[in-house]
Amino acid sequence: MAIATVTSKGQITIPIEVRADLNLEPGDQIYFFKNEDGRYVLFPKNGSVQQLKGFLGKFDRIVLIEEMKEAVARGLAVKIAQEEVETV
Repeated sequence: MAIATVTSKGQITIPIEVRADLNLEPGDQIYFFKNEDGRYVLFPKNGSVQQLKGFLGKFDRIVLIEEMKEAVARGLAVKIAQEEVETV
């Protein structure tokens, strides 16, 4: 098990074996994702999108792009309505 210590500036040095396993190079970025159970999972930005497959678990159903667009439009409409109320 690899361990890193957080400095007073919030920085850590990623252990060499972890850097090697993740193929991390100086300047690479790391994504921090919070999963369903509240734990954080790290993914190097240099990785493939395919590595994220299954990260969010199983879905109850497939969502069509039209449904996504409608949901975004509804959310935007609510946000605009809230902003209008705040400016009155």
